[in-house]
Amino acid sequence: MLGPVILAASRSDKMRRFVSAAPGTKQVVDRFIAGETVDQVVPIVEDAADRGLEVTLDVVGEDITTPAQAEVARDAYLELIERLKDLGLGARAEMSVKLSMFGQALENGHELALANVRPVVEAAAAIGTTVTLDAEDHTTLDSMFAIHEELRKDFPQTGCVIQSYLFRTEDDARRLAEAGSRVRIVKGAYKEPASVAYQDKAEIDKAYVRITRILMEGEGYPMIGSHDPRLIAIAQELGRQAGRKLDEYEFQMLYGIRSDEHIRLAAEGHRMRVYTAYGTDWYGYFMRRLAEKPANLLFFGRSILTKG
Repeated sequence: MLGPVILAASRSDKMRRFVSAAPGTKQVVDRFIAGETVDQVVPIVEDAADRGLEVTLDVVGEDITTPAQAEVARDAYLELIERLKDLGLGARAEMSVKLSMFGQALENGHELALANVRPVVEAAAAIGTTVTLDAEDHTTLDSMFAIHEELRKDFPQTGCVIQSYLFRTEDDARRLAEAGSRVRIVKGAYKEPASVAYQDKAEIDKAYVRITRILMEGEGYPMIGSHDPRLIAIAQELGRQAGRKLDEYEFQMLYGIRSDEHIRLAAEGHRMRVYTAYGTDWYGYFMRRLAEKPANLLFFGRSILTKG
């Protein structure tokens, strides 16, 4: 299986240098990364709004080694929120954050990440939008869920992400599917051991369906993060069975993947949100996109051969 190999490469400085220097890299990165600056990503938000889509914005970067770097990450989100405020786009764009960017892995990282993310959540609420806490590897989740619970005391619209490949997630979904909650379900994109996660795609998909049912039958707001046509159709049917209106849940897909499907779902009356990443530290995010789908890796390989 190529996925685990690519995920291991996402942590390799040697591979980072190789991929960054490859002649075809920019062409492929531009497919998944909306730009490097706020100025480059704002037109994409405006275009999405014009087409009836919503977005969630992720400033990429996870390898934080100092508290000062965590503060830079915090300030990048605050700058983004200020721009969205000036343009009146708060209602169409939320933010997704990885707590590793806010210092979660550093000494006293739980407290540091909470202190750094709180002003971002507060600023987002002030312009009429919100923040979703992305899920990372399983060792970080207890901290993430605790921060999520703490933030929701003052900002109940704060969302979080759960991953169907983890054994624990069905229990997490039952706990989270309460009134006012916002929960995104994804398959998962980190290399996890067999002791904590399903390794077989069919088992991951079955768990995804079970968890989606829990969310649809709960009292919160499910966010269905998938590009899989079969899982999308199942989510629609589960929503119908649960008596949900089309605006009582949403679909989320990555920028640059299945763009026609974004438009189709929005045209059917669904809320459709495009997960849009930008920034200069794109490597880890990019490698996980390659690991998720072999076609992405083939596209990258063809680009290198064409440009080399």
